[in-house]
Amino acid sequence: WSSFQRQKKRENRTFTFRNSKHTYNGIPIIAANMDTTGTFEMAQVLSKHTLFTAIHKHYSVEDWKNFAASHPECLEHLAASSGSSNADFEKLCSIVEAVPALKYICLDVANGYSEYFVEFVKSVRGKFPQHTIMAGNVVTGEMVEELILSGADIIKVGIGPGSVCTTRIKTGVGYPQLSAVIECADSAHGLKGHIISDGGCSCPGDVAKAFGAGADFVMMGGMLAGHDQCTGELIEKNGKKYKLFYGMSSDTAMKKYVGGVAEYRASEGRTVEVPYRGDVENTIRDVLGGLRSTCTYVGAAKLKELSRRTTFIRVTQQSSHMFT
Repeated sequence: WSSFQRQKKRENRTFTFRNSKHTYNGIPIIAANMDTTGTFEMAQVLSKHTLFTAIHKHYSVEDWKNFAASHPECLEHLAASSGSSNADFEKLCSIVEAVPALKYICLDVANGYSEYFVEFVKSVRGKFPQHTIMAGNVVTGEMVEELILSGADIIKVGIGPGSVCTTRIKTGVGYPQLSAVIECADSAHGLKGHIISDGGCSCPGDVAKAFGAGADFVMMGGMLAGHDQCTGELIEKNGKKYKLFYGMSSDTAMKKYVGGVAEYRASEGRTVEVPYRGDVENTIRDVLGGLRSTCTYVGAAKLKELSRRTTFIRVTQQSSHMFT
């Protein structure tokens, strides 16, 4: 048991956030606020390991009340997500009012590069001065600084790297994730802010690389898809089981929540059938085990030291594909 506690302590981080002044302690891995992965069921399992869940924005206020009443121990590692519309803001206010123990807010838009979004972050900070605000997505240092100075504590970094994101294909817009994290971490840390690396992880080694590049938190979507804790029906084909996983800008998500893709824009997400993977507990153990081994290989006594022990080398492929 003491060995387990020592290992757990190794990947724990403690942060005090710039604007909210709130102190966080836990393992800084976050389930993405996609409607299949950012679920209350996911939060129940992740919070046991002190991992974080950004709950998707489509739960009702009543859903929140019920969950908070039956699982108060999870609230320390949860964020309520919101878009930037007036309706989103009103719903967010209702959730925060209904669940006073909730400390985190995740303001999530596909494109954080707008004056409107900056003003929205300022207004949310004005309304909730004690709450820790995550905001994004952006990929450059200047915008990270702008959002932190506007009241955000943790900036979500990533445009286009997600496993079911097609933004780079549909729009030509994006930024290589490792480069974005290195640049944005530097800018955020200069202002005593923090960042989340959002997207681009397909294996535990990628999570370690994100931390090594300077990310304070790493957000995962595809790596957590296909589990019991993800919403969606089990699909059976040729004796194999699958679950649907899709981007929140995909046709599937748009039809589900807003009646379809608006005529003036394109769908920017795929819908895929992910092989069913059982309980997410096994995946969590795999990711955390990999992270501990990373620290051992590079000589980091704890996760906090990882970025100071990391050197990146450009390669043509990261692993052998002889047996796949």
